[in-house]
Amino acid sequence: MAAMNDPIAAPEKVAQKQRYIPGSGQVHRHVLVVLVNNQPGVLNRVASLVRSRNFNIESLAVGHTERPDISRMTVTLRGDDFAVEQMAKQLYRIIDVLKVQDLPESGVVEHELALIKVRATESKRGEILRIIELYKGRILDVGPETVIVEHSGTEQEIDSLVALLGGFGIKELVRTGTIALSRGSGAIDVEAILRAGPEPLRTPGPVTAPASQPATTETR
Repeated sequence: MAAMNDPIAAPEKVAQKQRYIPGSGQVHRHVLVVLVNNQPGVLNRVASLVRSRNFNIESLAVGHTERPDISRMTVTLRGDDFAVEQMAKQLYRIIDVLKVQDLPESGVVEHELALIKVRATESKRGEILRIIELYKGRILDVGPETVIVEHSGTEQEIDSLVALLGGFGIKELVRTGTIALSRGSGAIDVEAILRAGPEPLRTPGPVTAPASQPATTETR
């Protein structure tokens, strides 16, 4: 009977391995929005904390919001959901950080901008222009041997255009990195965040003194 039950037990074990467990190290893509005071050194402190938690920043876009004194950082990285959540909480320890939000995978508009300088000989220029028109890109500059293309879209759309133009020879490429907004009426209200004041620090719980060392023995 035990031998007959083995084939039934095996699929159950496989199903358990496929189930995601927070903190298991399974890597997902995350887009973090970080609102900060527009002060010198804030960008470096945020990037240093992310790096110290062993995350590689795939892209980082920064610009001021509707208020010139408040900047919005969009950070794209990959990591375990639980580890990213803990790192996001640690960002609140930076004084100038006002809000941290991990955007969901769906219900978000993501775009980035790319400028691509492509080698364009006389015989290949017509084909290059047709590809750019197909992707709804723009020609910003035309030289004797090159053209500069501007294209905005999702990360996948830009990757696709770069792959096609790579066959002609890319001389230079620059990308802004992902920027994103949630769909619908929901928004990060900067004024409401400023009225509410800074988020409370995520501090660890109290540590209980060992039984053999009473807490009253410690003096300050």
